[in-house]
Amino acid sequence: QVQLVESGGGLVKAGGSLRLSCTASGNYFSIHDMGWSRQAPGNQRELVAIITDNGRTNYANSVKGRFTISRDNAKNTVYLQMNNLKPEDTADYYCDADIHTGEFGRRIYWGQGTQVTVSS
Repeated sequence: QVQLVESGGGLVKAGGSLRLSCTASGNYFSIHDMGWSRQAPGNQRELVAIITDNGRTNYANSVKGRFTISRDNAKNTVYLQMNNLKPEDTADYYCDADIHTGEFGRRIYWGQGTQVTVSS
């Protein structure tokens, strides 16, 4: 069993910052790519940022220059630093991880989500 647990969401005013964390736990061999996605009611889930096992990153155009994804492999944790938040950033944020569960086991796991609300 593998679990991803997010934290750090909340209510913030426009222009403010939040730092999301997601920690993996359970039985697995290794973690490869990790990322963050978000979904607002009535919207499609949007990929926000990804980070590979060798530290390469990619971002959605809507968050470039404002969000930074990072990871701490020793803590099995991925972070999303969100600066200069805008009301359109309001959504449920989900972390995901490409996890190698064994010699022939590999799949994407998702966290339960953490809510981010940005007021005007």
